[in-house]
Amino acid sequence: MTTLQTTKGPEFARLMGLGIARGENVVTNDDVAGPIDSSDEWIQQRTGIVTRMRAKPETSVLDLAERASRDAIAAAGIEGSEVDTVILSTITHPYMTPGGSPELGARLGCPTAAAFDISAACAGYCYGIAQADALVRAGQSRYVLVIGAEKMSDFVDPTDRSISFLLGDGAGAVVVGPSDTAAIGPTVWGSKDGAKFVGMTASWLDIRDNRDTPFPTLFQEGQTVFKWAAFELPDAATKAVEVAGLKPEDIQAFIPHQANMRIIDQMAKRIGLPESVAIGRDIADSGNTSAASIPLATERLYRDGQVKSGDLALQIGFGAGLVYAAQVVVLP
Repeated sequence: MTTLQTTKGPEFARLMGLGIARGENVVTNDDVAGPIDSSDEWIQQRTGIVTRMRAKPETSVLDLAERASRDAIAAAGIEGSEVDTVILSTITHPYMTPGGSPELGARLGCPTAAAFDISAACAGYCYGIAQADALVRAGQSRYVLVIGAEKMSDFVDPTDRSISFLLGDGAGAVVVGPSDTAAIGPTVWGSKDGAKFVGMTASWLDIRDNRDTPFPTLFQEGQTVFKWAAFELPDAATKAVEVAGLKPEDIQAFIPHQANMRIIDQMAKRIGLPESVAIGRDIADSGNTSAASIPLATERLYRDGQVKSGDLALQIGFGAGLVYAAQVVVLP
C-alpha cells in the first residue's frame, strides 16, 4: 500500500521583522466634528482620539500595504523573493475578486508566493498571525508575510455618528519564520453572532437591485460593541496568557485593537495586568485602523521606548462579525 507523505516543519515560529505605514494626512477632531454635530471635547472624552491619520485620495490600500511590507521584509533580514506566503488582512480592498494579496506579492518580488486575503475586520491581523504560525510549523511555508492594511476613509459616511469619526488609514506588516524557541503562543479565537452590530450599511446586491441605494459605508452599534469588548473579551485575553503557560505578571506589553481608549483601559484592568505593563494607545494619534491597528500600536511602543525586542506581548483583535483572536508573542 502506498503511504501518503506530508510535511513537517520546525517546532516553533516567531515574528522576525515589523513594518508600518500610516496615512499621509493628519485629520483633527475639529475636521470631523461638524458633520456629526459634535466637538473635539466630546470625541476625546468618548474615544480618546485626538487625531486620526488618513491617506491621500490617490493612495490605495495596497500602496499602504506595500510600504509596510517592504520595511517588514528589510527588518527581517530577508529578500522579497524568499517570502513564500502572503496573507493580507483587510476589509477595504475595493475588489471582491481578485484579493489584494496576489498583486501585493507581485509588487514585492514574490509573484509565485501563495497568497490569500482574510476578511476578519479588526481581528484580521491576529488571525493572520495564527495562520502564519501554523503554516511555518507544518512545513507548508518558511517565511510568511502577514499584513493588516486598511483605507477606512474610502468607506466613511462623514455624517454617521456611530463610527465615521473613529476611523483612520494605515498598514502594519510582519514576517513570520522559523524559530529555535517558542515565540508565538496558542491563539484563542472565536466568534459571536453579532453581524448586525458592526458592518456595512448595504450590500452590492442592494445597489444592483436598487440604483437609489447609497454607496455602502461602515456603521456600528457602539454601546453593544463596547460592552462585548470591554466585559467579555478580557476572558479570551486571559485565556491566551494561560494557554501560553504564563501569568499576567509575565507580560511586558498589552497591545489590543485600537477601537476606543475606554475599552483598552477596561480590558487591561479586567485582565489584571500589573502597572508596569506597556499598553498600546496609538488610537490617540492614528484613530481606529481596523486590521492595521495592532502592528501600528506595536511600532509606536517601540518608538516611544516602551518595549524592546524579546518582550512578551499580549495582543488581541476584535471586531465585525463579531470575531476575536488573542495570542502572546515575543516581539521581533
